[in-house]
Amino acid sequence: MRVLRIFHSAVVDGWRERERQLRRGGTDVDLLTARRWNEGGADVRLVPRPGEPVRGLRTWGRHPALFVYSPLPLWRALGGTYDVIDVHEEPFALSTAEVLLLRRLRGQRAPYVLYSAQNIAKRYPPPFRWLERWALRHAAGLSVCNSEAGRICERKGLPGHATLIPLGVDMRSFTPAPRPGSGGRVVGYVGRLAPHKGVEVLLKAVAGMHDTTLRVAGAGPDESSLRACAEALGISARVDFAGSLAQEALPDFYRSLDVLAVPSLPTPGWLEQFGRVVVEAMACGVPVVASDTGALPDVVADAGLLVPPGDPEALRSALAGLLDDDGLRHDLAQRGLARAQQSSWPEVARAYRALYDTAVLPSEAVDGPGVRRGVEVVVVAYGRADLLAAALEPVRSLPVTVVDNSSSPDVAEVCARLGVRYLDPGRNAGFGAGVNHALARRLDPDADVLLLNPDAVVELHDVQRLHEALLEDPTLASVGPSQVDEEGRASRVTWPFPSPGRAALAASGLTGILGRVLGNAHSDADSFVIGSVLMLRREALAQVGGFDEDFFLYAEETDWAYRAHLLGWRHREVLQARAVHAGAATSSDSARRDTHFHASQERYLRKHFGPARWQLARTATIVGSALRGTLLPGERGRQARARATLYVTGPLEAEAALAPTAPPTARASAPSEV
Repeated sequence: MRVLRIFHSAVVDGWRERERQLRRGGTDVDLLTARRWNEGGADVRLVPRPGEPVRGLRTWGRHPALFVYSPLPLWRALGGTYDVIDVHEEPFALSTAEVLLLRRLRGQRAPYVLYSAQNIAKRYPPPFRWLERWALRHAAGLSVCNSEAGRICERKGLPGHATLIPLGVDMRSFTPAPRPGSGGRVVGYVGRLAPHKGVEVLLKAVAGMHDTTLRVAGAGPDESSLRACAEALGISARVDFAGSLAQEALPDFYRSLDVLAVPSLPTPGWLEQFGRVVVEAMACGVPVVASDTGALPDVVADAGLLVPPGDPEALRSALAGLLDDDGLRHDLAQRGLARAQQSSWPEVARAYRALYDTAVLPSEAVDGPGVRRGVEVVVVAYGRADLLAAALEPVRSLPVTVVDNSSSPDVAEVCARLGVRYLDPGRNAGFGAGVNHALARRLDPDADVLLLNPDAVVELHDVQRLHEALLEDPTLASVGPSQVDEEGRASRVTWPFPSPGRAALAASGLTGILGRVLGNAHSDADSFVIGSVLMLRREALAQVGGFDEDFFLYAEETDWAYRAHLLGWRHREVLQARAVHAGAATSSDSARRDTHFHASQERYLRKHFGPARWQLARTATIVGSALRGTLLPGERGRQARARATLYVTGPLEAEAALAPTAPPTARASAPSEV
């Protein structure tokens, strides 16, 4: 695999170890970075190692989100043959927009992946908001250094699943060693000297620790005020400002400490996004006391102590307690070493190679005909044990998991009698959450997954036909059988993806007319298969991730299928396979069911097309439904008027106003035309 990686902070030699490890593992990586960049308060110039395939580009601007590269070298590089383009910049950054624009103009077809550390859900002004949305919606993957950044990007339009990859540490350089010198206790700080880093809080904490020295490594705009603060506190003789240290000098600095303090402060516009110094100190066997803010709790976990941010007394108590307790300090040092190993450069490189492998799907064949692998069945139930038993009987020889959103003893009894796994999540968070609960506890992680409604019956030989069709075409993310009801009447299985334009056509009544004229023609490239009986490819699940749990009852599979579609996957009905879908498990309250359905449509259109286009679709629905309600007689006119009223209120608002009663036990067999 050949990768073009663009990362301005790769100007730091130690941070290029990721690329070196990737190359050792067989990945060919060309690296573009800045010629010079300010890191940790000091300018760093690119100094390539002999033969290292890294090129420094001139940059304009100094802010990580507000700079651009010299375009000509980028243009030339993007003309190369690559499997993946790794843009290690924030999705909203100008440099990201520049790279993606040149990629498009250059005709570069390789998929791209992005990076994000932004763990505050910010709504950027135009054009940054538009650039961010476009970049995310077309990305084949995203790496994040904290889980909240991934959740934010997924909500903002990332079609796939964000991959959590820690920032790396060189476990060969950052190694434990006895602290040099004798006597005295030493607390340390490494980082930028800026207000949000909380160094003044640390000075106040150390002021009450009379036998303790503080060593501060770093530079920044607060250096003079922090020196003055130390003087005012009467501790300047116990505070050593070491200045900005080169990367190669940091291991010895950490090893000179008894404990590292990371006193970061949350601000309205910033939270600690990872805390690389935490892992570096842990790798050197130095325990850590950090603020309980941002990503620090995830990074520290049980390998350090957390204190409330901005509280000198709490910080002093934690530092003093740790310095006084040799056993605790040793225990945290050992835990920290194990924790740091997870961030070693070989581990980070393996995670990036897995991200790249996933990003090229489905452009590269993932399986071929004749490949043997299993199928795992997932059923989300809500009561109706009689229907569930009928659904499970034909597939009980396969690995089966039933997630019981109703916590029903009858459902548990059916599962025990038929010998299938029963999971009770303890709450009803909806169909998508139930599926995700099972996916997180796979019986066979290497199998493809069959989602089966408890009111649907599919025979084992039809499951095998579905699986054969899925494996024959490596671009298929999902397949579903043709369906009939209990009377043998055919049900529609394949639908075009909803859009604001289709919503307007449905409101006007033209969808049915055009469907009769065109025969409901649509292509696999622009359609999905309903989720009552649906087989999902494991590779697509790995790239797209699970279901969006904001969709409680309807449109979960539509949203998942559309995200897969954005990543290049397709969906298809397999006519050679058949299922019987009774549809008897849906709610008898049609008004409530319609409210839930249209609320999910609003979620879907807002998520994938934005608030403005949703409002256009809403307006068209109100106008079209009102006209039809005036012109159509009887029940059809009543339904049209009810829909107009629902959309005037707003489906999501109407759903929020519903009384909290038991939800439908399963989803409807097909969406209405919107």
